[in-house]
Amino acid sequence: MDHNKAKGWPGSQGGFLFLGNQLTLDLLNTRPALTGKPTELLTDFRTLLQWFQATGLLSHSEAASLQKQWDRSARADEILRTIRALRETLRGQVLRWESGGTIQPAVVRQLNVLMARHPMRTRVVEQSGRLITQTWFETREPEDLLAPLAQSAGELFSGFERTRVRKCAHCVGHFLDTSKKGTRRWCSMRLCGNRFKVATYAARKRRLRS
Repeated sequence: MDHNKAKGWPGSQGGFLFLGNQLTLDLLNTRPALTGKPTELLTDFRTLLQWFQATGLLSHSEAASLQKQWDRSARADEILRTIRALRETLRGQVLRWESGGTIQPAVVRQLNVLMARHPMRTRVVEQSGRLITQTWFETREPEDLLAPLAQSAGELFSGFERTRVRKCAHCVGHFLDTSKKGTRRWCSMRLCGNRFKVATYAARKRRLRS
């Protein structure tokens, strides 16, 4: 499975999966394994910017400016490696958290350092005839891309119920269960939910025959 095939997946946008209902979980899902072997979707700085644009965190002009200035540079390569490493650190913590463990102090410190170095900012904007506050981040350098990632990880671990965050029963995708009952076990009905129901039905029929 390659990056181009991701464009045909249900729930995909811009060639990426957005099934997590939360930015950190969507970041984890940039290395999915829907057909077996994990597939890296953040293959280079350009696709990293495409992912940020697909999330709505970067405008087309912001992404184009960063790409024009930094693409194929050592700093662009370094931030790609850094974000991939952060993703896998967060994956380990999410799995630990889902299993009832606590977030490791070293990871909390890492997130605090990142948020201090690359802070999100707040501004007042008009929307539908009223003023609202909006968070944003500057996009002058590749390292600025860490701002929303660190912020969202902190918000995930501090602002959501652990029991609502889980890994799909049929793939490595993670998601925040926003359903009323909180009993969802798959990343997407179209991707894995149907497989889950088919497997459950087959298992029930086997039990009835035995």
